[in-house]
Amino acid sequence: MLLPSHVMAAIHRIRLARVYDQPAPDEGTRVLVDRLWPRGLRKTDPRVGHWMPDVAPSTELRHWYNHQAERFDEFATRYTVELEASPAAEALEKLRAIVRKGPVTLVTATREVDLSHLVVLKKLLSPAQGR
Repeated sequence: MLLPSHVMAAIHRIRLARVYDQPAPDEGTRVLVDRLWPRGLRKTDPRVGHWMPDVAPSTELRHWYNHQAERFDEFATRYTVELEASPAAEALEKLRAIVRKGPVTLVTATREVDLSHLVVLKKLLSPAQGR
């Protein structure tokens, strides 16, 4: 299925990366969406950008999931439900506002970005979701 060009442009405006990676010149605003501050980084580290811990999965959900690939679909469902409740819902709206302003790179300390909550967030922030 081909998506309209404005939808494709918006999807490409959201990148995913590890917070420890050096920022690319064209990646836009970096937003750390982890509940815990990454080890070894100062609060002023430019690799972080904005920190939005309230949009991250709860500690309980994170421990249950434990980056087990076979649990990813259930994790995504549970995480989406968490994002519908306050304060996560409010944080998600703030994140949507940042995305509307320009390119954003969602960052996390996890090693497995493709199995992380960033994948779920990118999908939810996509204009194709109708929000």
